[in-house]
Amino acid sequence: MGSAFESDDGRADPTLRLALSSGESSLTRLISTARLLVAVVAVADDIDAESGADKDSHMAVVSMVNTAGERGLLAFSGIDSMHLWNREARPVPVMGSAAAQAALDDGNTALVVDVAGPHRWVAMGEVLSEIAEYGETSQ
Repeated sequence: MGSAFESDDGRADPTLRLALSSGESSLTRLISTARLLVAVVAVADDIDAESGADKDSHMAVVSMVNTAGERGLLAFSGIDSMHLWNREARPVPVMGSAAAQAALDDGNTALVVDVAGPHRWVAMGEVLSEIAEYGETSQ
């Protein structure tokens, strides 16, 4: 069975971008059903003392921590917005509801969409739970 995102070229859905830019109240449902890109980056586990090069590493999803100590899973509407944040991050396409559920499962208190722009949006608390739950009820 192939991926649900086989023909995905990483471009943002124009409807989603417009909603993000206007802060539409329907964003919860739209994010739930949208394809988002979760950022995955290489993390060094062991560094060679002489050369400073990675000897061993692993890939990990990225969360940010705010000044209150709350963590938010990063997700992006398109490859362009991911590259605004980090050009070396690798995109993993997922449904928005799956990203929200992953955030909750990993102990995050938020899902942060397009952290570096063009239009940052954050789901927390009840909104984050609603996004995750929508995926369960729509299957």
